[in-house]
Amino acid sequence: MSFTLAIVGRPNVGKSTLFNRLVGKRLALVDDQPGVTRDLREGAAKLGDLRFTVIDTAGLEEVTDDSLQGRMRRLTERAVDMADICLFMVDARTGITPTDEMFADILRKRSSHVILAANKAEGRAADGGVLDAYSLGLGEPVRLSAEHGEGLDELYHMLRPLSDAYTERAEADAPETDLDVSDDESDTAEDFAPSLKRPLQVAVIGRPNAGKSTLINKILGEDRLLTGPEAGITRDSISLSMTWLGTPTRIFDTAGMRKKARVVDKVEKLSVADGLRAVRFAEVVVVLLDAAIPFEQQDLRIADFAETEGRAVVIAVNKWDLEDDKQDKLKALRTGLEKLLPQLKGAPLVTLSAKTGKGLDRLHAAVLQAHEVWNRRVPTARLNQWLAAMVEAHPPPAPGGRRIKLRYMTQAKTRPPGFVVMCSNPEDLPASYTRYLVNSLRDSFDMPGTPIRVYMRSQSDKNPYKGRKKAPPSKLRKHLQGRKPD
Repeated sequence: MSFTLAIVGRPNVGKSTLFNRLVGKRLALVDDQPGVTRDLREGAAKLGDLRFTVIDTAGLEEVTDDSLQGRMRRLTERAVDMADICLFMVDARTGITPTDEMFADILRKRSSHVILAANKAEGRAADGGVLDAYSLGLGEPVRLSAEHGEGLDELYHMLRPLSDAYTERAEADAPETDLDVSDDESDTAEDFAPSLKRPLQVAVIGRPNAGKSTLINKILGEDRLLTGPEAGITRDSISLSMTWLGTPTRIFDTAGMRKKARVVDKVEKLSVADGLRAVRFAEVVVVLLDAAIPFEQQDLRIADFAETEGRAVVIAVNKWDLEDDKQDKLKALRTGLEKLLPQLKGAPLVTLSAKTGKGLDRLHAAVLQAHEVWNRRVPTARLNQWLAAMVEAHPPPAPGGRRIKLRYMTQAKTRPPGFVVMCSNPEDLPASYTRYLVNSLRDSFDMPGTPIRVYMRSQSDKNPYKGRKKAPPSKLRKHLQGRKPD
């Protein structure tokens, strides 16, 4: 990427709409109500032949205290400091407000390159607001309609000369990246081993106020995500790339998931849907619990969803520093995990404190272990030796007096491990016997916690030609046999 562009402005001027149009995807949540965006979201933008990083920011508020709006403003100011170019958006239909004038003064002091954009400028109703934008002293405004894609060619011509100043720096940095993803990774490492090209995808999910954003900030070593005592701060699913204790990682912060009956706000519904989509992209899902109230009904639903989606699961218990009787609590947690989540039998259970950072090394080790098991492949010869021993120890049932025969087994896929068993009458095999095979696979091949899929396929031993009527000889065959055709 040649440069970084931060989109800033008051709430509800269309920043997220323009962000989605530049990245070509509906990544950021968009709604008519102001203040939907709270965190910084980065994306790879494309405009003509320009390739750059775009940052969507929270709406600037006239608040400087430690309230939620004040923390959002400080996060936006940080994006201004880290960006090469700032795109200051105003609402052309509303006109220039005193808040716009105040933020224009701030941008003049903090940013070296500011482009003024008058959004919602389609039609004559916006002409007055576009003319008022000249009073901000930031040059000629770019007339945009982020909703309809108008004015992007003019934005391109504004960005083109500015991007040339950053192109040389990007080209100078490119050889270092090429060296990092050299042949030694592709030749010596396993196919599933995380690399800079294919980082480990980790999603952190849980109920509101469990400490997900605080945990990711501690892993990053900086306050990159918005946090606070209020529940439900995070709305967008934010993905961040990092190197976590030597492992290239892309980690997703998701919105807290409440019970479906309690979710009535439209934005919260969009946030939860965005979080569920992040789980489907992830390889390892960290289900974050609150040590004070672990294994709530919603926690169980969240963990079951991750297992149903076939993700590797790690159970992390946060706020462990507040617990007094840690040994008894840990014993109760292990018992509860085994009893309430039998489908995740043996899943890693890690206690940690996102506030102090204690236990993050154990979490990293558990994530790598879960990822390795999720990618594990068992040789077919070992599988069939194991299957013969399992059938001998506990033969399958014999419905109607005919024993179901398990003849052959192979691993069809990984991520998660999936096995196919060829057998007779698979429709008559009870689910309890399949669970018996799954639990035995976990124990015999050391695959704790990961979802395991076993598929039964029919392999009949009947003669396919038995009972078929003999076809009448053709006229040609009768002729060759010296018989007169009918």
